[in-house]
Amino acid sequence: MPALFPHLPGHCNTRLAALAVSASLLAGAASAIPPCEEKKCPTNWVGMSLAQEKEVMGFANDYKRFINKARTETTTVTQAIKLAKAAGFKPWHLGASLKPGSKYYDNNRGRSITLFIIGDAPLSDGARISASHIDSPRLELKGRPVYEKSGFALFQTNYHGGIKNYQWTNIPLALLGHVDKKDGKRIHISVGLDKDDPVFVIAGLSPHVDVDLRKRKNRDVIAAEELDPIIGNRELDEKNGAKALVKSYLRNTYDIGLDDLVSAELSLVPAFAPRDLGFDRTLIAAYGQDDRLSAYASLRAILAAKSLQKTAFVWLADNEEVGNRNNTGAHSTYFIDLFSDLLLQQMGDAYREPFLRRALKASRVVSTDVNPGINPNWPSAWEAGNAPRHGHGINLKIYGRGNDANSEYLAWTRAMLDDAGVPWQTATYKVGKGGGGTLGGELSHYNMDVVDFGVPVLSIHTPYAVSSKSDLFWLYKANTAFFEK
Repeated sequence: MPALFPHLPGHCNTRLAALAVSASLLAGAASAIPPCEEKKCPTNWVGMSLAQEKEVMGFANDYKRFINKARTETTTVTQAIKLAKAAGFKPWHLGASLKPGSKYYDNNRGRSITLFIIGDAPLSDGARISASHIDSPRLELKGRPVYEKSGFALFQTNYHGGIKNYQWTNIPLALLGHVDKKDGKRIHISVGLDKDDPVFVIAGLSPHVDVDLRKRKNRDVIAAEELDPIIGNRELDEKNGAKALVKSYLRNTYDIGLDDLVSAELSLVPAFAPRDLGFDRTLIAAYGQDDRLSAYASLRAILAAKSLQKTAFVWLADNEEVGNRNNTGAHSTYFIDLFSDLLLQQMGDAYREPFLRRALKASRVVSTDVNPGINPNWPSAWEAGNAPRHGHGINLKIYGRGNDANSEYLAWTRAMLDDAGVPWQTATYKVGKGGGGTLGGELSHYNMDVVDFGVPVLSIHTPYAVSSKSDLFWLYKANTAFFEK
């Protein structure tokens, strides 16, 4: 596909003056437009043809369908495998052919996945790696979650990732995950996404009786131990209450007992479907856009990739929201082990451990992750000159304090984006007043060059975040350009 603005690869500072020029050309203006002022730079919708808009909108519709099913890391891996197989990717195994153009995916315990295409150059010359995470803030069931109180059956929960507790009350929740039984059977559970399913709700206090809660501060309006959804309200019989009925239901429906929930991974996630937002339909409201938006953009880029000079990887990791933990998170050796296996197979008996270290050093990485954009209700949360805006393209994250990519790699990244006509901006939090993490720090530990970029999203870590369809599309094109560079 041609770039949306093939004649306009540049930008004004972190904004897109090029789009202002594009708009003037469409209006028939003969003279050049001066660099746009900070608050007057148009979005990258300006000057878009109907055909180009159709492509952006179509890409966003595909994304909405994907993220509607990909609500957890396990369901994301399932959906990624379906797309990978349809694009000709095969499961990786030791001994598989590694000729240029070979396409594989490696499923790490059903919670993380890597897709890769072998390039023309040997892996010892380095690779292109796009990494993002596929876990999102949510509620999880405790090991012994079912209890009864005031005639209701409820779940005891814990939280995964940073959330504002009060935002999870009085919204429909779906229960997703699996239960592993002692006999080796795995029982999959999905309740709440189908229109005919029941949902679960954490009931907040009404304003008629919440006087005591009003004394609490923002983050404590609902305590973490109060995030318990109602799961039933009917007694089993005259002697046994609602908990007994839930126990009976689980046994009759899934053949599981309450003790089986100790070896379960069950999550409560918002049951809302992704929707277009606004009269112009240029925005997307959906749960889990941090960071399944980035995951989808990179996934689509590698699925569409053809002949590549460098071997390209897309790594979708788990547990970033809780510190990259466990053997499916970025702190594990999983990805480096996979990289080593591929290098060993290419080099054969000549392989030595120093060759792995040199190949990693020669690799380039983009850690893709969304970050907050300027919020129209609270713009003062940002220092506007270095803040990302919806509809202005991807954002290069310039953190400072030793957390940035080195300047030469940032220059290489700028050139890569400009050569591909990808609009970009920068993102820097107010000093000492913002923060977050990505997979970048884990990968730079292995002496690889790593740059962080993503797109702005409103209301990150809430049940319903907001992204721009055009930014999503440009993140896809940025990954495409990265693999081809």
